Amino acid sequence: MKREIKTTNDGSKTLFINDLNENYHSHHGALQEAEHVFIKNGLNQINDYEINILELGFGTGLNVLVTINEYLKTDKNHVINYFSLEKYPINESEINDLAYFEHFDNPEFKNIYQKIHQADWGTSSEIIKGFNLKKIECDFFNLKDIDLPKINLVYYDCFGARVQPDLWEKPLFEMVSDKMSVNGLLTTYSSKGSVRRILQELNFNVKKLQGPPGKREMINAVKQ
Repeated sequence: MKREIKTTNDGSKTLFINDLNENYHSHHGALQEAEHVFIKNGLNQINDYEINILELGFGTGLNVLVTINEYLKTDKNHVINYFSLEKYPINESEINDLAYFEHFDNPEFKNIYQKIHQADWGTSSEIIKGFNLKKIECDFFNLKDIDLPKINLVYYDCFGARVQPDLWEKPLFEMVSDKMSVNGLLTTYSSKGSVRRILQELNFNVKKLQGPPGKREMINAVKQ
């Protein structure tokens, strides 16, 4: 599918898929959406020493970068193991054009950004001390066959239900739930009523929260 680079309202870039009429991120702001949904209402809600994160999907790598940025603000006395699934990896030209490192003051972020994207698929790589990344190239529905530690934080960042409705139905959420620990948190930009009901059926405590700029609501769900 043909993709093109677009600039969102906060100055950060995203990819746009012409055939689907779909952005990888909110046109209101790619960076601020990632920070609101996955950091403020995701990572910052977890207090475990070892945090195992599962992301669906890797996309442009922006969620990994904002997670590392937040990790560097802490005393780093904990470990993050980050597992990210992606069926259609982006190419080197797109990686260079997105240049997300430009939005961070840390001069090391260009190198960190490159390490994220240069990391071998299917192999765990230490991007910085205490932060391990494993990118897995696969269809999301292969999740059931992937060996993972118990996940205590899920970044559910699939394309929207308008273009990929099967990613927002019960079978995939069941697979995700099976990989999660009790009291694990799933966070997503979606606030669809059908998604809330599915998660409740799977014994999640579901909360609607204020969404990122341009979106009224989002979901947090804790596995019971």
